[in-house]
Parts: sequence; structure tokens; C-alpha cells
Amino acid sequence: MERKTHKIDASKKIAGRLASEIAILLQGKNKASYEPHIDCGDIVEVTNVKDIKFSGKKLDTKVYYRTTGYPSGIRTKELKDLIVKDPADVLRRTIYNMLPKNKLRNNMLKRLIIK
Repeated sequence: MERKTHKIDASKKIAGRLASEIAILLQGKNKASYEPHIDCGDIVEVTNVKDIKFSGKKLDTKVYYRTTGYPSGIRTKELKDLIVKDPADVLRRTIYNMLPKNKLRNNMLKRLIIK
């Protein structure tokens, strides 16, 4: 299996549409030989992530939740704080949630290079 390298410029692109395009390339759905149980995706390099855009009011309303495992242990982070701190992490989280929830997801995410 031959893996191609796709270089994508993220400047002035909407985050969700960009993430779905990258998820398709990482899974290999753009190939005629695609099979869901085989990891045949390509390598994706993304540049200029700091210039990414969000549609609507997502910067003001989007919140990421996680739990510590203890009662009332919900921790929240807002998108506007995360995008200032680390825009690459926001894109990586979005792509992570778009990939299939199975054993292949972590290997697909290893082929994502964000510069």
C-alpha cells in the first residue's frame, strides 16, 4: 500500500469543513481500494492553523467537557480560550471526533502532521 502526502493550507478555511476533508484523507475514503477494516489512508500535513475560521457563534458558545471520574467532577474549556492557547489542539480534537471509533483511529491520527 502506497501512502501519499497531502499538504493543506488551513488559512481562511472553516474548521469543520476542513476537519471532515482531512478525516476522509486519513481514512482513505478517497481511494477506490477503500475498505473500512483496513487502514489505507494517506499522510496529511496542515499548515497555517492559527488562521482557521469558525462559522456562526461557535467562538462564544462552544464548550468542551471532560470528567475527572469523581462526583461533580465536570471540567469545561471554552473554544475561545483553547484557540488562543493552542489552535492545533482544537483542529486535532475536531478530526479525532470525526474518525471511526475503533482500533484504527489512533494510527490514523499519527499520520496527521500539524505545523
